[in-house]
Amino acid sequence: MASAHRASARPLARRGSRGRPPHTVSGGHPPVAPRGLLTLGAALLAAGLASAGAGAAEHPQIIQLTQTGCQFLEPEGTDHGYKTTKKADCDAINAQTGADRIAKSKVMELKPGRYVFRVTNKNVPYDLGFWLRSKDYDFRNPLHKLTKTSVSGGGLSPGKTQDYAVTLKPGEYVFSCPLNTTPDYRLVVKGG
Repeated sequence: MASAHRASARPLARRGSRGRPPHTVSGGHPPVAPRGLLTLGAALLAAGLASAGAGAAEHPQIIQLTQTGCQFLEPEGTDHGYKTTKKADCDAINAQTGADRIAKSKVMELKPGRYVFRVTNKNVPYDLGFWLRSKDYDFRNPLHKLTKTSVSGGGLSPGKTQDYAVTLKPGEYVFSCPLNTTPDYRLVVKGG
């Protein structure tokens, strides 16, 4: 009689195909994963959540760059005041002065990570662009498009600022403007 009383006091549970509540094993207990598997699963879940949280918290570092006629100001440290109305002007100026200016320019040094290069067209009277790439990048090589870094874009009209996002790994890079022909400025990523 006592067992009948206990059965009636319990809420009625839906029964599975073998007369047990669903998601239970014989004896009426829920299935239990082997201890090692549960620990491994919990560790993987915790690691996944930690890395997702860390990635969301990291913001890219902003690198400001300013283009004037035939040059970027930051690596050269001075505005040479070149006057240009078209790309051919810069081709001629840089053919004469580019090698000497690059030898004197600052090499940008960064740590690996996410960056936004914020580039401004300061008073160049035509649209400019920006191109950052691995030092040995060759756009004609299809493998380089898969294995090397390259970020580029145009549309920098006079006075406009545009962002170029990139993740940099240790190595050597160059950046330039192919539309306002500038020298290839060096960028080195090292450390961790």
